Amino acid sequence: MNEEKNVNSEAEKEEPSLEVQLTETKKQLAETSDKYLRVLAEYDNFRKRSIKERDGIYGDAYVDCVKNLLPVIDNVERVLTLDGDEKFMEGLKLIVAQAQEALNKMGVKEIECKSFDPNLHNAVMHIDDDSYGEGEIVEVFQKGYIYGDKVIRYAMVKVAN
Repeated sequence: MNEEKNVNSEAEKEEPSLEVQLTETKKQLAETSDKYLRVLAEYDNFRKRSIKERDGIYGDAYVDCVKNLLPVIDNVERVLTLDGDEKFMEGLKLIVAQAQEALNKMGVKEIECKSFDPNLHNAVMHIDDDSYGEGEIVEVFQKGYIYGDKVIRYAMVKVAN
């Protein structure tokens, strides 16, 4: 019987150490779970930020490319306002139409120039004329273009009143 008491007392001595170990293990598990959740959240944020940056870089490169082509179209359109050989002018009109079609396929739209909007137009001249309405665009000096909701180039206009 003495041996049983000794075995029980030894088991009782080990029992608190098992409880302490269990508590420590639970604490370590909680810390590890917390670290895992934080790393998972950081990865998700990184992934979203990377996608957003990639889309932004693509859009900016797209806009820069189109911006470099616009002066060529402008110059060809200016030539169309001059007097010249009929076949030559017809050829230029076809080039302009083809360029406009290519821009439309790329999602680049010409900015409408009916009434002045400072978010889309750059007013370089102003006239006072009662025959025009308030903020009405009288003349377009240079066409503006937009890609999605991003302005590639503001329309350069003359505004009335």
